[in-house]
Amino acid sequence: MKITDGLHAFPWKSTSANNCNTYFLDGPAKILIDPGHFNFFHHVAGELTALGIELSDIDLVIATHAHPDHFEGVMHFRNQPALFAMGLEDWNLIRRIPGQTGLEEFTPDFFLGPGSLEVKGVTLTVVPSPGHSPGSVALYWPERKALIPGDVIFRDGLGRTDLPGGNGAVLKESIRRLASLDTEFLLPGHGEIVRGSARVRENFTRVEEFWFHYI
Repeated sequence: MKITDGLHAFPWKSTSANNCNTYFLDGPAKILIDPGHFNFFHHVAGELTALGIELSDIDLVIATHAHPDHFEGVMHFRNQPALFAMGLEDWNLIRRIPGQTGLEEFTPDFFLGPGSLEVKGVTLTVVPSPGHSPGSVALYWPERKALIPGDVIFRDGLGRTDLPGGNGAVLKESIRRLASLDTEFLLPGHGEIVRGSARVRENFTRVEEFWFHYI
């Protein structure tokens, strides 16, 4: 699904299997955000093929956070030239989970910190957004006024805080910080996209007025 020039969404619509929405920036740099579960990657691969993109064309794979439904698919790039990046705190969270094996399959090439991330002339703003997980990051593309918050905020909802590293008070602050951005497209990790700056602002307001009482 084309969102705007150089920006595509691969929404996950199954009602019986959990996976995330994936986003693809197609420009001087080809960036794949949240590749999803390993076993459901055929969904992403098919969407890329329809755009004439091969895995070897991808420059960078980013995970907004370290829950399996967002980052496992990076294993499909282990023999590809793409780099992989995520937040350091979430990588440390993965390493602390008992019984984890094969972590070398997921080892990031670098970690995302606050500020600008430039890849072949494409500049994104990395906004640390903990609360759903300790190392969650949101990605803002100023040129397109597009915000990819992972599972921090959805259309009429917000990320759960009962998983390891979750924190309701911290999540509220992250949402308030993201609300200050000039956003035309809110591209959440699950559910429907919110289009139009007025609707995005209204969504942030509704989420705060309703959901903040419960976390």
